[in-house]
Amino acid sequence: MIQSLLIANRGEIACRIIRTAREMGIRTVAVYSDADAKALHVREADEAVHIGPSPARESYLVGEKIIAAAKATGAEAIHPGYGFLSENAGFAQAVIDAGLVWVGPKPSSITAMGLKDAAKKLMTEAGVPVTPGYMGANQDPAFLAEQAAKIGYPVLIKAVAGGGGKGMRKVDAAADFADALASCQREAAASFGNDHVLIEKYILTPRHIEVQVFGDTHGNVVHLFERDCSLQRRHQKVIEEAPAPGMDEATRAELCAAAVRAAKAVDYVGAGTIEFIADASEGLRADRIWFMEMNTRLQVEHPVTEEITGVDLVEWQLRVASGEPLPLRQDELTIDGWAMEARLYAEDPLTGFLPSTGALNNFHLDDEIARIETGVTGGDTVSPFYDPMIAKLVVKGVNRADALERLAFTCDSTLTWPVKNNAGFLSALLRHEAVRAAALDTGFIAANLDTLVAGAEPTDPLLEMGAINIFKRTGGTDVAIAPQKYSDEFVDAWTDLFGFRANAPANKTIWMLVDGQPRSTVIGSTRLGVGSLLWQHGDQILIVDKGWPHRFEPFRAGGASTGAAGDGAILSPMPGKIIAVDVAAGDAVTKGQKLLTLEAMKMEHSLTAPFDGVVAELNAIAGAQVQVEALLAKIEAAK
Repeated sequence: MIQSLLIANRGEIACRIIRTAREMGIRTVAVYSDADAKALHVREADEAVHIGPSPARESYLVGEKIIAAAKATGAEAIHPGYGFLSENAGFAQAVIDAGLVWVGPKPSSITAMGLKDAAKKLMTEAGVPVTPGYMGANQDPAFLAEQAAKIGYPVLIKAVAGGGGKGMRKVDAAADFADALASCQREAAASFGNDHVLIEKYILTPRHIEVQVFGDTHGNVVHLFERDCSLQRRHQKVIEEAPAPGMDEATRAELCAAAVRAAKAVDYVGAGTIEFIADASEGLRADRIWFMEMNTRLQVEHPVTEEITGVDLVEWQLRVASGEPLPLRQDELTIDGWAMEARLYAEDPLTGFLPSTGALNNFHLDDEIARIETGVTGGDTVSPFYDPMIAKLVVKGVNRADALERLAFTCDSTLTWPVKNNAGFLSALLRHEAVRAAALDTGFIAANLDTLVAGAEPTDPLLEMGAINIFKRTGGTDVAIAPQKYSDEFVDAWTDLFGFRANAPANKTIWMLVDGQPRSTVIGSTRLGVGSLLWQHGDQILIVDKGWPHRFEPFRAGGASTGAAGDGAILSPMPGKIIAVDVAAGDAVTKGQKLLTLEAMKMEHSLTAPFDGVVAELNAIAGAQVQVEALLAKIEAAK
């Protein structure tokens, strides 16, 4: 068995690997950049090595530094986690050549599945059905446009070296193809150093179904059943669950058998995922499920598989890398219960999910009924240099309805202040009647976005609760605010959750600032429901209601709103690089029109007009680096 392990990663996955390694008696070594000097994974490891500046390309993506750190600390093996160098065949081979153990698949397997076009050809030869499309070497834009027309719109452009939703664009009409191709190629080149793309038919009612596979060095390959990852935004998974709703045993058997064939075709060792796209217009049918790609690493969503199988996949990785056979045979693996995972991101759903950065001054993740996978604690900083995921919230229920309730309640009481998060959006998504009915497809979030963010507006009871607190803190008398314990109708274990009841003199009007805007309400008494939490932060009061945080402050004579909503200022939401400017000073614009594109946190972000008007000021220049809250443009309302 491996005795010492270097984790070539950061954040929650590094902490996750450290936890299992510690349970197995394995010494752990962390690596870190300047930005991560005080990070949780550094604090939890037995030893830590600094490997460079904050940008990943100068630290976590420099294989030579990571191998040198392993050598210097006496680590026997390197676990890459996911992302960064986890699917880099050259790095895997360099680790092996350095005499270290690579906790992952053979470099040849990574190479075989690393390029989507070559992988699909290989899968066709192995008898695994693939999605119709063009996977050739000709990358001439005009030729690709012709191929898209032959396939028939809508089509999906995908970077051949892509992953994680990057380098991917849906195109609905021929007129949009050229712009989408250029944007996709830019993002692919920036993220993967390879701008080649493939084109495939876009399935109109698509479900994203994937199968966890595992192989060892003794020729054994098993599957650990399927996961459904259909709830996505911009091709990034948001909610994952296992098993897949609506999957009958016959379809499951055929799908999982195809996944095992795919793994065997590349002589696979370790943890991997075979991803399929399903046309769910008539339910899940084996003849309408096609191979998309293979992820030759541990997946972000691996905890849901662990929850339904009782298997620790990281432990399996370490045992297989040590030369041991798989701990269980296929006939010893079964499904128990239902598991769901929500990805909690530092982003603002009300500004197009732009990432949010800064210190986690107030931080609460409810671990009463959930498994929390995170790489941060209160007081830590969300950096602009890396992926904005704060945590994974994972629950297991006796059935799907039970799991949905547990996960929604966990999202309800999440707080990351003043960093924005998507918990309110997640709570609304999990409570949507279509999601509860498992009427899923990968376009569901985009089609229902307005409904899913509608709950961000504070309710009347919430305004009253905030007003009562403001009244008490500004000299009001005869006010009582107390936790109100109550039982829940779903699961007895949840009876320790609290709401709040407040009493105050009735029929008194209170003025206050709510999320920076002047509001008034008449106070009396009110009670907030399950999952609502209250914090005091200086002279501010924070109340979280179904995941949405609201800030209440005293409204003082002569005071101004801190929000400056509606002033038309377009500020940079984070440090980044302007890669495109689509307007000029003096141009008339309409609400929602793209003004410019900012590249930051490994993604392209479009900044749009907040209302109809004119570009009164433009400071954005393509190619320029900008800092957070830099004034990029100003829109004056149309008269």
